[in-house]
Amino acid sequence: MINRRQFFIGASAITLNQLLLGCNNNSNQSEILLLNGTIPAQLFGQFRKEIDREKTLAFKPETSLKNIFQLLEIWQNKGLKKENQNPFSLPLNNQKESKKADLVTLGDFWLPLAISQQLIEPLDIEKIPHWSRLPQQWQQLVKRDNQGNLDDNGQFWGVPYRWGSVLIAYREDKFKQLGWYPQDWEDLWKPELKGYISLLQQPREVIGLTLKKLGYSYNNENLTNISNLKNELIKLNENVKFYDSTNYLQPLILGDTWVSVGWSNDILPLQQNNPNIKAIIPKSGTSLWADLWVKPKQNNPNFPSKINDWIDFCLQVKSASEICLYSNASSPIILGMKPEEIPKDIVNNSLLYPDKNILEKSEFLLPISEKTKQEYNYLVKQLT
Repeated sequence: MINRRQFFIGASAITLNQLLLGCNNNSNQSEILLLNGTIPAQLFGQFRKEIDREKTLAFKPETSLKNIFQLLEIWQNKGLKKENQNPFSLPLNNQKESKKADLVTLGDFWLPLAISQQLIEPLDIEKIPHWSRLPQQWQQLVKRDNQGNLDDNGQFWGVPYRWGSVLIAYREDKFKQLGWYPQDWEDLWKPELKGYISLLQQPREVIGLTLKKLGYSYNNENLTNISNLKNELIKLNENVKFYDSTNYLQPLILGDTWVSVGWSNDILPLQQNNPNIKAIIPKSGTSLWADLWVKPKQNNPNFPSKINDWIDFCLQVKSASEICLYSNASSPIILGMKPEEIPKDIVNNSLLYPDKNILEKSEFLLPISEKTKQEYNYLVKQLT
């Protein structure tokens, strides 16, 4: 089991052979680099049959969002003198250079950095007819200024096509003995869970869920003004068996932990083979993540029209439904649809189609100031 930033590759993941089916190895093809497993394989065949019969697009899978971000850095730095390269860029881990893609998957977590480092450029949403189907919350997510901050007057730097959330997963058999089941973040503080919880090794998530429990936003910038925050974190820490963002679900399967807080795309496939493991979105709201289509910074002004066709194809109702059913995540498009228009397997899954009130209380993790980052570091040190 690997973490959200590397993505769980399940049974529906795209294999390289599947992607190469129908490709003609034409060097003039436009390339789309996507995170493996985020698009059901059958959608590629449908797209070629309905829109791209000439096979002008080539699809290439990548195993992690970090690798994609590193490639964006490589493409942007290629040809620059070493002394002019960004000194704060991520280690490239001997990442091989490849053909520069015309479109890539990027997580919203990486979006501010990609914008501020000028690795990507805005998209022309007027050429994406189904853009209007995106709920306002998802449109606003990618409307940013040139530093990557939310801006009502900004440009659109990406198109969300897939999203998920942080969940509370738990062992139903263990809680049956207790006579209650988790409903919200506050349940993690109950004394009977001492030593039975695993949390993500992510300060924004741990401190964020504590803020939510106290009635604040994940993106609160004034942590020092919340007098009981430190004590609440210390109390929560007493119940935590370990912090981990990679192998946090295996102990839950074995029963060594009873509760795990984790990313939905890790937990959803786990439930398929472990019916004793249940999961909920906390009633007071949770943190959200999204996968986006973004455009690497180009020198060529002639952006291939078929790229816009592909983005638009992902926002159509049929494609959105298949993304929900086969990628261990949801599509933002279904949130603007009527329940009777959505397949029952999606409507009946509260993790893919959550209660509207809960979703309205949920938030994407936004950039925070350096001062707030220092406050996070200080609080984390109190737990070690």
